[in-house]
Amino acid sequence: MSIKPQVLAAISGAIAAYMADEEACRMAAADLAAPAPGPPVNLWALAGRSEAMQLRLLMQRRSLR
Repeated sequence: MSIKPQVLAAISGAIAAYMADEEACRMAAADLAAPAPGPPVNLWALAGRSEAMQLRLLMQRRSLR
């Protein structure tokens, strides 16, 4: 069974168009990639700030003498 040259050309053109569209979509997705996250949060600094704020609150309530 042989395939007519016109049909073969149409199939080849469709495959080439599909591959070009996939490549364009892949490139567009790479451009929209999420930015890199910032530096991690320093939990020790947050804990120290929280403790200082709680100490001030207790001083204001005069719970700590």
